[in-house]
Amino acid sequence: MRDQPDQLEPESLLREISDLEGRIGELRQAAGVPEPDLRATLDAALVELELALSVLRTMGGEQTGEPGGSAAAENERRVLRTVFQDAPVPLFLLDRTTSVRRVNQQAAQLLGTSSGYVSGKQFTAFCDMATRAALRSQLAAVVRTGKRRRVNVRFLGRDHPVDAVVTLARVWIRGEPDPMVVVAAGPTTTPVDDRAPAAQSAGATRARTGDGGPGDDEAVATIVHRMDVLATASELLLDEPVFNETVAVRRCARLLAAELADWAFIDLTGPGGAAGASPQGGIHAARAAPELRRQVVMGPEDERSVEAARMLEEVDPTDDTLPYTTFVTRQSALRPHVENLDVLGMCPDGQPVCGKIGATSVLSVPIEDGDRAIGTITLAASGEYGPFDLMDLGVVQRLGRYLALVIRAARLYRRRAEVADTLQAGLLPKNLPAIPGVSVAARYLTATHGSDVGGDFYDVFRTENGWGLVLGDVCGKGEDAAAVTATARHCVRLASRWKARPADVLGIVNEALLDEDRFVTAVMAGLTLETERIIVSLGTAGHPPALVVRANGVIRSASRGGVPLGLFEDFEAGLDTIDLTVGDTLILHSDGVLEACDMMRQEFGQERLLEALAGYAGKPPEEMLASVERALLDYCDGDLRDDVSMLALRVEPPTLG
Repeated sequence: MRDQPDQLEPESLLREISDLEGRIGELRQAAGVPEPDLRATLDAALVELELALSVLRTMGGEQTGEPGGSAAAENERRVLRTVFQDAPVPLFLLDRTTSVRRVNQQAAQLLGTSSGYVSGKQFTAFCDMATRAALRSQLAAVVRTGKRRRVNVRFLGRDHPVDAVVTLARVWIRGEPDPMVVVAAGPTTTPVDDRAPAAQSAGATRARTGDGGPGDDEAVATIVHRMDVLATASELLLDEPVFNETVAVRRCARLLAAELADWAFIDLTGPGGAAGASPQGGIHAARAAPELRRQVVMGPEDERSVEAARMLEEVDPTDDTLPYTTFVTRQSALRPHVENLDVLGMCPDGQPVCGKIGATSVLSVPIEDGDRAIGTITLAASGEYGPFDLMDLGVVQRLGRYLALVIRAARLYRRRAEVADTLQAGLLPKNLPAIPGVSVAARYLTATHGSDVGGDFYDVFRTENGWGLVLGDVCGKGEDAAAVTATARHCVRLASRWKARPADVLGIVNEALLDEDRFVTAVMAGLTLETERIIVSLGTAGHPPALVVRANGVIRSASRGGVPLGLFEDFEAGLDTIDLTVGDTLILHSDGVLEACDMMRQEFGQERLLEALAGYAGKPPEEMLASVERALLDYCDGDLRDDVSMLALRVEPPTLG
């Protein structure tokens, strides 16, 4: 749930104009009813002028889509349901046409009817005629501008009209094509006039006597704010999972310290430790529980608080503190008014933590994913944020579950990535051999998404009559692909011991892979070293062709051809022969270079690759490949969808002696 860009597509623009015309007509009618509210009508007319100007400014814009899957949409809907059910004030959720999508029990009671009766009807139908048109204009302004507004309305209750102040706020809910509006209602401080004496409701009476009024307005703002916090947390932690535990923890702590508390503490166990004690585990569970380690402390940004936060990050929770008890028992704890200042432990100088940071209200919730607890979130407040209440506790409990899921995914991802890195390292040469008269360089970039071992491989090795280079790509990823990668790479090495021509070597590899379930594309270069030149024999098996960058910047592409290895018995490779002289560079690369995409899903392509290479003609191969890597990562904004491998060989000037 978040604000969206305000540009309009042509269809949306026409719809806005049509809606605007309809509301202007309603305002004219409202001005003519008996005893009209002319001030409200005038205010609404000014709003319509502002809205028309906003529409004109956004003509021709493009509405960007909102990414996200069904899981994120369900999380946000669950957030709305939770807040609506627990809210102590009447809440309405309206769609773009101001139809009521959902109301809470408080809102139904305000209207003296049932939630089912209200849902699906126009929200303005429950308001008197004098304020209906003005309210519709204010709602339209909130939808377009995203700015919150407060409006005086008179609801048509079952027994009597009810004067109220409503706060209007725009929200975007994942899965919904249009923005929605949350309407939070509170009693006005102005009594209902003598035309409706029965409207002196309990809420209005409290407002007059000082028990409601501004306090209710603050409650309305608090409810909407909590909804924003939960939606922001969903965006940070769930929309695009952060497979980095440290980043996720710091993001969560920063959000909490900025929006819900003065101080936020997050403590975690290591990857192997977790508390599984029951709520009644007591002291026996505490003895078996692993150690909690403080991960991050976020507080105010003044110099004194920053220094205190740095010191408190070194203070791990002990077994007599609230965070540790919460972790062991897996039970949330709320201390609205702190009596024992050592509830969060002691500082190294002997001062209680609560005294050090001035905390007068504390809450702590477990970070658990449903199966186990892996840490705690603890908030401390003084001043404007405290004291905490049950709704604060509920919000942080939800965030604790969100964070637990992200941490579990991050640790699983890290373990798989470590296994993949180890396996991948075994499929690539640890060091490239030194070849007389040439310099060689290689680059390997793993895909951004996923933690499986890639299928790319490259190698440089001795052959029967000289040296050989090979670069290939196995279809797919994972352990099965890795096994085929190892087979292909080592088979090339072995066959090159008694076969000189790359075409013959690739033919042997093809036979070895016929029984595998995956095919392999590859390009192999056989090098014959002569004085001040190298003769390169190329064999291609369905792979992007080799490139030659001449010393003068001219670039040519070798012949294409061949079919992938492991598909057909009657294999035939694509062949070519190239002469390299001093300063010339041979480039082998995988299709991951060409197929990297930008945000518009446009591929990097051959032309951009040639441009990146041409600018570094004659440079050492390491610099050439580094330039391609920079251009590639800049183009796709670091988001590689496939592994990338590159191999470069440059002919060097002969050395004296």
